[in-house]
Amino acid sequence: MSPTRMASEHRWVYIGSIVVLVAMMVIGLFTYKQQKATNEAYEKANQLNDALVAQGFRPRDAGNIADTLGTDGGPVCEDPNSALKRGLWLVQMANGASGPGMRPVIADGRILRAGLEVVKVYCPEKQDAYQQKIEDLKTADTVHD
Repeated sequence: MSPTRMASEHRWVYIGSIVVLVAMMVIGLFTYKQQKATNEAYEKANQLNDALVAQGFRPRDAGNIADTLGTDGGPVCEDPNSALKRGLWLVQMANGASGPGMRPVIADGRILRAGLEVVKVYCPEKQDAYQQKIEDLKTADTVHD
């Protein structure tokens, strides 16, 4: 058997090996980037959790925070000062009734400060504008432990 005949018979083995090797390299790169993003999300989640505990809130599961907010804050940081998000805040700070029975309430300031902590950790460049928006709302110490 000549060397050229043997090489031509095993060409598919060589090509298949190269394809498998390249595929494994691509999968490894994607896995590395995903793991790096996961680590960063957990670091930010732990930072937020520590800030919330310092504000007097119970500790939360860092995994849930990381899944919800990711590395960039998700929808919280898209435009935290938009009119739509402000309207949703005001609707959520109501008495829980629906229709004509719905009335605004004076919300506890700690809840708004918790939102501020999220903005501080995930999108600090929007912190000042967000803080000005929540300072306009009337709050009080309404939740008693």
